[in-house]
Parts: sequence; structure tokens; C-alpha cells
Amino acid sequence: MSLNATLLAVPSILRDFSPAGAGELSLLRSASTVSAVLLAVYVYRLLAPSAKGSIKQLGGIPIVTAWTFFTKRYDFLWSHFKKSTDPHFRFQVLQHQVVALRGEEARKAFFDTKSLDFIEGYKILMGGAPRLDDIDVSDKGGDVPWFNKQLLSLLNRKRLTDALPTLLDDVNNRMLGWGKTGSFDPFKNIYDLVFQMTVRMASCAELAQDMEVLNEVQKLYWTLEKSATPTALLLPWFPSPAKKAKEAATKELFMKLYGFVELRRNAEVPSSDAIDVLLGQGLSTQEIVGFVLGVVFAGVINTGINACWALVYLASHKDWKAKAKAEVDALIEKHTNTSSPENLARRLATIPISAWDDEMPVMEAVIRETIRMAVTGTTLRRNILEELTVANGTIQKGDFVAYSLADVHLNDEIYTDPYTFDPNRYEAGREEDKKATFAYMGWGAGRHPCTGMKVAKLEIKVIVAMMLAGFDFDIVDKAGKRMTKIPVPDRNDIQQSRPLGEPCYFKFERIVD
Repeated sequence: MSLNATLLAVPSILRDFSPAGAGELSLLRSASTVSAVLLAVYVYRLLAPSAKGSIKQLGGIPIVTAWTFFTKRYDFLWSHFKKSTDPHFRFQVLQHQVVALRGEEARKAFFDTKSLDFIEGYKILMGGAPRLDDIDVSDKGGDVPWFNKQLLSLLNRKRLTDALPTLLDDVNNRMLGWGKTGSFDPFKNIYDLVFQMTVRMASCAELAQDMEVLNEVQKLYWTLEKSATPTALLLPWFPSPAKKAKEAATKELFMKLYGFVELRRNAEVPSSDAIDVLLGQGLSTQEIVGFVLGVVFAGVINTGINACWALVYLASHKDWKAKAKAEVDALIEKHTNTSSPENLARRLATIPISAWDDEMPVMEAVIRETIRMAVTGTTLRRNILEELTVANGTIQKGDFVAYSLADVHLNDEIYTDPYTFDPNRYEAGREEDKKATFAYMGWGAGRHPCTGMKVAKLEIKVIVAMMLAGFDFDIVDKAGKRMTKIPVPDRNDIQQSRPLGEPCYFKFERIVD
């Protein structure tokens, strides 16, 4: 029986079991039958898919549906997309509606439409990032343009030139701690390098050089990352262990950074460090703390993933590793004193920023391909202005919108053998990344290009150059044997994108001090 037929049948059921015809027992049966019918109608409407504004609504119990979205986001989105050819579907998270999009038309609208707000999109559907309002501290910082304005003031070429020797010294000191030979987990050691470099660029020397405090801050950031559990996100009012851990970590981070900002505010001699630059622009301590928290989180998550996977792919592809090493060696030969007794880091520091930017085409292609293969997460927005029509579907004001970057980065209609590491796909005459609108999303697109691209590229190049010129290294399993199967990112790992299945390690020997 159809839903409509069931509803139409209710009056006749009541008549058949009316008390006048059958007495008290019939009345009880009537009530039970009607209750069963109404329950069936409710369950049907709850579980059955429906069309809402010409976008198919997923059926199922909302909290169960949403749970999978938070635990296995990549699998959730693509399992539903594979069930139809539709460019979108919608589902419910708490009281919110979320629209998932795919396809070129939807992609263009997602990244180009003013009504789709970046910050609002991540407030509810993405945990892990530190938020001062979680600890009842007013975040006086501004919107995305305000954030980008502060970031641009810190990432100009002069500041990068001045910072390069210090960044290389930081990396070298960390690498000295590895010893002459051994093995390590790149998704630990390389992240450590990126974390210190990002803190150096975003805060002050006092913090970046205090290894004890730096390690404490890093541990607090990973506590935040682990606190992004489905329970904490779906039941924000529930005092779960994850919620308590996030609040405690955010409060401790705030207090530590607040102390360093005040330290620089009261310093007798100003420096060129980021906090001093922001103080000079008249920002309050709370504004600076909120800004630094955001920069470090975004920088470590994104640059950390890309630096790790760039080295993993190079170690797994000896031909590209040889090409990249030859490029670094040529840069050293051209721009440094090869007879200098100084260590590798000091010699690399004499290479001008312009050469790091413009004279490393192999490294550029490697980074570009690494990002295409490793960055396949889900970007989020919220429609804050007015009803939109996207790919013949209606997105209501207040709806959240999700777009999986795998839709373009792993699309075999755009990229030949998309799961194969092939940096040549970007060379002149081939240029697969220009075959469609926003075919490459590694550095943002449309209304939200990546403001930190230059410093992110520099950090990755510095780390890879130090590894290629300073070490002989290979990718091995936990038994120390070379891995014959190339690691694959866990696409459900939202923050770190670690290898799926068996972990990988770098077996190394230092060849240049």
C-alpha cells in the first residue's frame, strides 16, 4: 500500500472499529491499529528518501546518517554519489540541512558564489580548529578579508628572505636530533618540522626556540584534532570527554600565547617577528592570539600533509627522486659557495628567494601532483544570503554545502590515470589541470585563493631540499624492508591523511652535514 493510500485508509479503519459496533475491546483494537498506522507513516517519512527543492533527500535516521558523515566522510559522500547520476543530494545534521555537490557546474557555483560563506561553513561541520568562544573568550578578529590582510602583511618577500636562514637552522637542528642513521615515521618527524616552521613564521622567536613549550603547544594542537569526534560535533551540549579535552586544550593554548604576546608587547626592543608586526598594526592581544591560533592550525594541517606525501611519493618513485635531487644540486652549484665549510642549511640559506620561487620546476610539479593526489578532502560553505539554484537544484538560505575535492582531483575525465603519480601531466602541451573549470584546487579557487601559498611552498621546498641534499633515504615497512606497494592516503582521515593500512617509515643515512 502506498503512503497516500495508507493515510486515506485511516478514517475507514476508525469506522470499522468504532465503539458503537464493537464495544470496548474494539475501541482498544482501533486505537492500537491507528497508532501502528501513524507510526508506520512516521517511520516511512523518516527513512524514505524524498525530493526537496529538486535535490534528493537521503532517507534514514538523521543522527545515524550524520554519524557516518563525520567518521568516514569520503566514503559517505561517494557511496551515495555512486548510486545515481545526480549532481547533488541532501541530508540532515542535527537541525541543519547539508547539500553535497559534484560536477563542473556545481564546482564553479561552490567557489564563485558570494552567498556561500567560508567561515560559517566550517563552524558546525568541521571540528578540531581552536575557537576562543569555546572558552567564553570573545574572538575580536574579523572575517576572511581581515584574516587575509594580516596574513599578507607577514608573508611578503622581504619577510620570507629575512626568515629563510632561521627556518633552515630550525630544520637542521631538528634533523641533527635524528642521528647519522636510522629510521623514522615521516608523519611524525616531518610534521614536527612543519610545526616549528609555522610557529616561527606566525609568532615570535621566544616561542619558536623554546623546545619544551613548543612541544607542549604541539601536543595541545593534536589534542584539539583528536577532539573532533562525532559525539562532540553532533551533541555539542553533551559534556563528553572530547568536549572537555578540547575546552581544556583551547584554554591552555590561549593562556600560553597570551603570555608570549604580552611578553613582546612589553619588550624594550621591537623585533621583526610576526607578533611584533601585528602589535605595530594596533591589534589587541586577543586578536593576535586568535589569529596565531588559526594560522598555526591551518598551516600545520595543510603543509604538513603535503610535505609528508611529497617525500613519500619521491621515495616511492626513484626516477622523480633523482630528478628532484639533481635540481636541488644544480641550485646549490649555481647560488652557493660549494667549497664553503659551512653546513648544508647555511649554504641553502644563501640561495635567493627568487630562485626558490622560479628555478625549481621539477619541485613545483612534484608539489602540484602531491597535492592533487593527497588533498581530496571536503570543503564546506553555508548559504547565508538567499535561495540559490545550482545544477537545477535549490539550495535554501541556511543550508550547508559540501564539495569533495576528489570530484575533480581524482576525476578520470580530467586526469589520465588519476591514481598514478605523474608530475609530467602539468607540462606544456599536456596541462591536464586546465581541462575544466577549477580543474585543480590545490591552492584554492574562485573567491577563496590560498593566501599562504608562497610560504607553504617555501616550507615544503626547504624540507624536501634538506632531505634530498643531506640524506640518502628510502621508504620501508615496519620490518625495515623497502615497500613495493606505494602507500595510499586514508581519504577518511580529515586532518592528517595518513597512509591507509600499513604504516610507512623512512630509512636514512646522513650524507652531508
